[in-house]
Amino acid sequence: MSEPPSEGALSSSFGEPSSPPRSPSSRVGGASSPGGGGGDREPFQDEVEQLLGDGDGGEEEEEGEGEDLFGDNFEREYQSIPRLDTYDAEHLDEDEYDAMDPGARAAAEKAMKKRDRQESLVTGRMRPGLLYDESEEEEETGMPLPRRRRTDQPDEGMEFEEVGSPFTFVRSRDDREPGGPEGTHCEGVGVTMAAPRAEIKTRFKSFLRTFVNEQGVNIYREKIRQMCEANKKSLVVDYNTLANEQQVIAFFLPEAPTEMLKIFDEAAKEVVLHYYPNYDRISPEIHVRVSELPLMEELRSLRQLHLNQLIRTCGVVTTTTNILPQLSMIKYDCLGCGFILGPFYQRQDQETRPGTCPECQASGPFEINMEQTLYQNYQRITIQESPSKVAAGRLPRSKDAILLSDLVDICRPGDEIELTGVFTNSYDGSLNTANGFPVFATVIEANYVSKKDDKMAVANLTDEHIRAIQGLSKEERVGERIMASIAPSIYGHEGVKRALALALFGGEAKDPGQKHKVRGDVNILLCGDPGTAKSQFLKYVEKVAPRPVFTTGQGASAVGLTAYVQRNPVTKEWTLEAGALVLADKGVCMIDEFDKMNDQDRTSIHEAMEQQTISVSKAGIVTSLQARCSIIAAANPIGGRYDPSMTFAENVDLTEPILSRFDIICVVRDVVDPVEDENLARFVVGSHIRHHPSAPPTAGGGGESPGGHAHKGGAEPIDQDLLRKYIIYSKEKVHPKLHQMDQDKVAKLYANLRKESMRTGSIPITVRHIESIIRVAEAHARMHLREYVHSDDVDMAIRVMLESFIDTQKYSVMRNMRKAFASYLAYKKDNNELLLFILKQLAGDHLTFNRNRYGGDLDIVEVPEQEFVEKARQISIHSLAPFYESELFKQHKFIYDRKRKRIIQQL
Repeated sequence: MSEPPSEGALSSSFGEPSSPPRSPSSRVGGASSPGGGGGDREPFQDEVEQLLGDGDGGEEEEEGEGEDLFGDNFEREYQSIPRLDTYDAEHLDEDEYDAMDPGARAAAEKAMKKRDRQESLVTGRMRPGLLYDESEEEEETGMPLPRRRRTDQPDEGMEFEEVGSPFTFVRSRDDREPGGPEGTHCEGVGVTMAAPRAEIKTRFKSFLRTFVNEQGVNIYREKIRQMCEANKKSLVVDYNTLANEQQVIAFFLPEAPTEMLKIFDEAAKEVVLHYYPNYDRISPEIHVRVSELPLMEELRSLRQLHLNQLIRTCGVVTTTTNILPQLSMIKYDCLGCGFILGPFYQRQDQETRPGTCPECQASGPFEINMEQTLYQNYQRITIQESPSKVAAGRLPRSKDAILLSDLVDICRPGDEIELTGVFTNSYDGSLNTANGFPVFATVIEANYVSKKDDKMAVANLTDEHIRAIQGLSKEERVGERIMASIAPSIYGHEGVKRALALALFGGEAKDPGQKHKVRGDVNILLCGDPGTAKSQFLKYVEKVAPRPVFTTGQGASAVGLTAYVQRNPVTKEWTLEAGALVLADKGVCMIDEFDKMNDQDRTSIHEAMEQQTISVSKAGIVTSLQARCSIIAAANPIGGRYDPSMTFAENVDLTEPILSRFDIICVVRDVVDPVEDENLARFVVGSHIRHHPSAPPTAGGGGESPGGHAHKGGAEPIDQDLLRKYIIYSKEKVHPKLHQMDQDKVAKLYANLRKESMRTGSIPITVRHIESIIRVAEAHARMHLREYVHSDDVDMAIRVMLESFIDTQKYSVMRNMRKAFASYLAYKKDNNELLLFILKQLAGDHLTFNRNRYGGDLDIVEVPEQEFVEKARQISIHSLAPFYESELFKQHKFIYDRKRKRIIQQL
């Protein structure tokens, strides 16, 4: 029986006499050699000496079968040796530290763990992995803790609760292995395992079957019914709803989207087949589309951090490829023995090929079995950052996206879309050659695509919105309210706002028998002095109009506006790329600095402005593209300022063919008027005060124009969001028809305009102006949600057309024409506004006369009442007392002196 080893023997065996005794944790259990091995030999001394190089019996042991660790009396090696289980007090440093009891030590460790968890929450992009200790309480962690439950196989038919989650360990992006590759992300360890995979499927199936909204409606069962009625294969699931009901599944989805979406598809197919057992004959696959992902990523912010993650981004579609068949499940024929290999499931990143034939063990050649191979639709699109989101001086970034299955052909160039998909990399040989391996191109595998236009479509309008729109259309002054809502931050310019409102609503296109197409969109040209907010009007329309495209004449070319042909870098084929007018199809195209365009470039849009098509015949491509859009252009006159003593053609460097294609021409002049200038200055200063970042909500209340709005008529503006919905609803639901139109009135007006045009030498009047009157009348009827064009709409269209024509005349001709067409111009005008216009003309004439006669600046202008009465009678207005008492009369600083029969204006 061996004796316990002495302390000196233990020290001498390691060659360190002064070393402290070993701690209990450093002792290694084992057995000595049979027989107990000598009284003064330490247990395992031979093994220690062998490890330290002091023994020479290693070679013999290596050649032998090894030592039997379970010999006789091996349990004695584990007996307690109290004198060896203590530390040497001489070698312990206990002077600088206070003693800590076990309870305080445990509390300190718990506090440090809590601190580490809080730091991981701050540094992680999303919720970190479930690295929690079950013994900790929820109030200490700040978030609900899943309780781990050991499970190897899922229990069939068992209702799983959230606390019974088997997902016990997930590594987040920040918990990567030291020294591991920087670009790799850790996915859920349990997602690909059988038990968690089965439970995820069970939970998601339960979610689809049992989830009900606040009204008690099973919305996903209803969605499945609608999907099957339409013979579709996509089921849209709201991520926020899923996160509220199944937190753990919603957490795994962005981190391991590829595996999770496969599980979702399998579960959704089982649920659909449960309700409709034969639906697999119509669609063998069901795809779950995830919508409303909370985090929106910009295209320029995508980094390696997002690789293999589910992301949501937005942009404008610039190019789309043809729809191609892609291999989904492949089977190969062995040409040696004829054996069919497979199935092989094709991946997006690399080609899947067989190794050897299991029948004849040959390594090839193999040929694809065309009959048994399955294909799926494939399309590649390019999305680009929206122009409004690109910082100044930066080029817009673009990214390729892959559309599969039923997502193909869901969008076209020009659409602004929101795309949810998996951000992954794809091997690109050309990119690797240019940049050097290992560099990979990135691509987005789309899961869900929604167009911005669809979100504002009538189908997405709620019943409350439709009731508000229809209630608004029944108001008597709805036309004035809509015009007052156009560009509310710009003071005055009622004529321009009316024209823009009519252009946003538009007329009705006609194509009888698919033979002769007549456009329904209204084209507008804004021309005038600098500083009159022409570009601001275009920018406003860009924010309100559907499918807007903004460009400038200096930065646009003929191919940039129409279409251009380029060679595809992948297929080496010539492809047709859309220009600005094609991208704005069924929308509005704004062209600023229209006069700066080259004549050749301006000529290229002649066809687009009238026929609304763009014919291309380049590189063997002969086709015609659709360009059904309104064109709103802004131009500056020759020399910078508009000269009223010359005709419009002499003021603007534009040819007659292009001018005749504009339905409404608005001449914006900067006229000196002391009262109007003061009101304008007050409005601009008040607007700046109100919109200052640090201004209180009530600041600048006194800086608004008379009536409190930028529109002089005093009509209450409409909320911009409601106005946008109103425009979309009217264009889709209302199609005005010409019913019992007063043709004689239009014919007489056309004859008179032709005569005046030839006599004055101004813009030539053509048949296009008759069509313009009809288009404007239809737009005015659509503005009021009317199904038929009334006489009111025709009268308003004639008034707009006459104002557009008269404003382009010389000043001397303009006054005569206003008298000749006074009956048309007075339609739907407030008598007070007409009287104010006449009175301001008389005051201006008297002011000019007095300055020329007496010289100097005058502070007061007096107009005899008799002159004003005679002018008013010419437009059939006989009672002037209401005008003298109106607020409009006082706001323009007019005073009526009854005794002297004079009207006085203080300048």
